[in-house]
Amino acid sequence: MGASLRKYLVAGLLVWLPLAITIWVLGQVLDVVNGVFGSLLAALALIVPASLRDGLLELRHVPGLGVVILAGGLLATGVLVANIFGQWLLTQWDRLMSNIPIVKSIYSSVKQVSDTLFSSSGNAFREAVLVQYPREGSWTIAFVTGAPSGEVACHLAQEHVSLYVPTTPNPTSGFFLIMPRADVRPLQMTVDEALKYIISMGTVAPMAHPGNPCGGPDEATRNQPG
Repeated sequence: MGASLRKYLVAGLLVWLPLAITIWVLGQVLDVVNGVFGSLLAALALIVPASLRDGLLELRHVPGLGVVILAGGLLATGVLVANIFGQWLLTQWDRLMSNIPIVKSIYSSVKQVSDTLFSSSGNAFREAVLVQYPREGSWTIAFVTGAPSGEVACHLAQEHVSLYVPTTPNPTSGFFLIMPRADVRPLQMTVDEALKYIISMGTVAPMAHPGNPCGGPDEATRNQPG
């Protein structure tokens, strides 16, 4: 009886835990967005006429309005910078931010990272590989973030790659490694599949791909959880 109850409790937990965590994460994101939206409305209320101030502050209580305005603002910004005039404005903005002490170091660093991660022409986090870490004979999954350049590349005799090795179960922290390309084994799994494998601590194995020489359909079926 005890084993059966434990089995059913675990089964119920596996059903509701992902939903609960998803709702909690979305709630945290909404709280942040609503907080920023409320601060912007409060700042705007200081410069508008007094007759409009109360109505403007009431917008803070409209559910989901901050998310809608944020999405609309991002879409409008993307449309603006997609043309020549928008590119010119973006260049002037970057030049302005680069001339402000303290701000320029933070802004330029964040911009370089975001351009590398989200640019459609970049290769960061688009390839999952298998590497020996933290010692020989111990393997882990890493993501290729690029290739060494500048002074670092001058000290490397053969072809090397830059890798990010995430920690488990929190992949937002990890280690930056530079390893020879010959010591890196490419994987057929996608980045999303690799992240699921890492976060689940190896319990959710990705399905075998048609081009994977290590297994076929039978192997894919055996790798499915459950």
